[in-house]
Amino acid sequence: MQKPASPPSPTTDQVWEALNRGFFGVLAFVNRHGHPRTAGVCYAVEGHALFISTAKGMWKVRHIAANPNVSMTVTFPKRVPFLPFIKVPAATVTFKGEARVLEVGDIDASVYARLPRGQESDPAVADRTAIIRVVPRGDFVTFGIGMPITRMRKHEEAHGRAPCGT
Repeated sequence: MQKPASPPSPTTDQVWEALNRGFFGVLAFVNRHGHPRTAGVCYAVEGHALFISTAKGMWKVRHIAANPNVSMTVTFPKRVPFLPFIKVPAATVTFKGEARVLEVGDIDASVYARLPRGQESDPAVADRTAIIRVVPRGDFVTFGIGMPITRMRKHEEAHGRAPCGT
């Protein structure tokens, strides 16, 4: 018996388009003891990298500076129009990547202006801000990206994989 063809995965461009529409994700990393930690972060996309602003003194800055291997998951809420009581799982993009801690002056001013800590006009805020640049590596692992809600009901069809393109 022939195995049925698996549904097509989203393309790399479709995943990057979704990431460009999003702004919030969960960044995972390890602390100095090797214990996993996560932090909710707001991000902006530029090129094939995600940029996150945070205070320089935050523990995530110290941990990422010591170990640049991270993972990130971005969710995209889904709903059935006019039927909000029907529960639909969020679409997701998960990837591993390499993070680097930068100074505000290391990135383009237009990217900084799109970040939550970049929207204040006080220059003192920039002095206290660190930028985390995350470059995805390997493949994006997706759920529900580039497909209608009706197809997401079949979980085995909703999963996909696309090269990060970096």
